[in-house]
Amino acid sequence: MKKIVLSTIAFLLLSYVAIGQNLVGAWENFSVDENGRQVRNVVIFSDGHQVATWFDATTGAFIKTNGGGWQLEGTTITELVEFDSDKPERVGSTVTFEIELDDKMLTAKGYDMVWKRIDDGAPGALSGAWLMSGRKRNGELQQRDTNRPRKTMKILSGTRFQWIAYNTETKEFMATGGGNYTTIDGKYTENIEFFSRDNSRVGAGLEFDFELKEGNWHHSGFSSKGDPLYEIWSLRTQ
Repeated sequence: MKKIVLSTIAFLLLSYVAIGQNLVGAWENFSVDENGRQVRNVVIFSDGHQVATWFDATTGAFIKTNGGGWQLEGTTITELVEFDSDKPERVGSTVTFEIELDDKMLTAKGYDMVWKRIDDGAPGALSGAWLMSGRKRNGELQQRDTNRPRKTMKILSGTRFQWIAYNTETKEFMATGGGNYTTIDGKYTENIEFFSRDNSRVGAGLEFDFELKEGNWHHSGFSSKGDPLYEIWSLRTQ
């Protein structure tokens, strides 16, 4: 009897790990809004953090974004909202809902929402949630406290990226941008599919040098405005 109980517990633990691992990656949903516009919704789950964004599937015009921390118990997801461009009053609250999940589809019960998997966290070398922790200006390294309320976070799956600037204390959303990316031969290349501040950036491709040093992501090149930049990003631990 004891062996049966232990086997059952082991099976449940393995099932929990498997479903958690399967959720990590990028997912997408397409819908049509009340104006007949086709809307693309992309959700990126990293280990412990997620972001969901809606934008015009044709023009890339930004609509809204929200996200924060997440955890999964069985088939129940609990999300802690850290930013919400559409409803900032939700910041600090938790949202819980049931899901159904397989290798290709994710369904949110009660919301009539189904997402198709884009990737499972591969093949890009930078999958995870990163916080900007420093930058070089005039040759001098300026470090940034990643525990402060004002954050710039970048969440990546295996093929998708999105950065978000926000403040958890004031509940302010500043800006975001995202699209798809590759990491090949030390080059990190972004292809912008939406940009909340400037729709003219949609379609642009940006190439940077990248290197992982002691677990930190060193990122250098030129911004979309043509300005030189050198940023350091640290994996988020909480």
